[in-house]
Amino acid sequence: MDVGMLESGRLRLESTGPWVMVLGTAQDGGVPQAGCSGPCCRATNNDPSRRRRAACLAIVDPVSRQRWLIDCTPDFPAQLARLDEVTDPDWGLAGIFLTHAHIGHYTGLIYLGREVMAAPEVSVYALPRMAAFLRRDAPWRQLVDHGHVRLQPLVEGHAVPLSAGLKVTPLMVPHRDEISETAAFCIDGPDRSVLHLPDIDAWETWTTSIEDVLASVHVAWLDGTFFDADEIPGRNLDEIAHPLVKRSLERFSTLPAALKERVRFTHLNHTNPMCDPKSPQSLVVRERGFGIAQEGERLGLLGNL
Repeated sequence: MDVGMLESGRLRLESTGPWVMVLGTAQDGGVPQAGCSGPCCRATNNDPSRRRRAACLAIVDPVSRQRWLIDCTPDFPAQLARLDEVTDPDWGLAGIFLTHAHIGHYTGLIYLGREVMAAPEVSVYALPRMAAFLRRDAPWRQLVDHGHVRLQPLVEGHAVPLSAGLKVTPLMVPHRDEISETAAFCIDGPDRSVLHLPDIDAWETWTTSIEDVLASVHVAWLDGTFFDADEIPGRNLDEIAHPLVKRSLERFSTLPAALKERVRFTHLNHTNPMCDPKSPQSLVVRERGFGIAQEGERLGLLGNL
């Protein structure tokens, strides 16, 4: 795939096919992160372009005039506003797909409540433990009880049809499942497919081959939380397990160039030097044929390659 297929800017509303758009590329706390006074976050004061919102992907079908989100982050208000800039706000939200119960992936749901949007029955798609958590624990259960959220069950490997030629399939991945299980999502359009996988413990612990998945999609937004262990001294990596980008580059080094360029690292921690596009680490990633996700990039799911 030519990375030139990933475009930025305002979309024409007359577009005839579905598309996806990146609304965030950071780990749960965003960049800058609360409580961080280090150079990684101070740099954003002088260069606002380096700010990153929590990882989120939008799915849009202009034919059916519907929009969906993968994950509802603490940056939900700004991300919804960004989506409103490139689509018709009157389309609303047809649904939200949740990956798991870590704070950067579901806590934006609170804005759907009566204190803010008072949204009417937004479909929230979740695997069983995730759904049970939202149904059981306050304040999330209020969203269900008051009719702001309508929980829709997900079954691993079973596609959810969104509109003609557009579907979303959850794939369970191993990732510190203290509260809920964790899902990645494959989005299949009429002609192209993408993968959104912001969190996983390690490629080796997944029973599915990530290389096989890469071969089946056109773009894959993959967990790039930490570049290497040096950026988080004093922390036990077993407690915050993610595949280090440095190791991912080694694992994927033998892939054909056409598969490498499908990878877009996302979910970057505020300490990750890849947040700076001019860093040596960012240069290494690009030189080896991979990409780093940027807010606003999008891919149409209709059309020939």
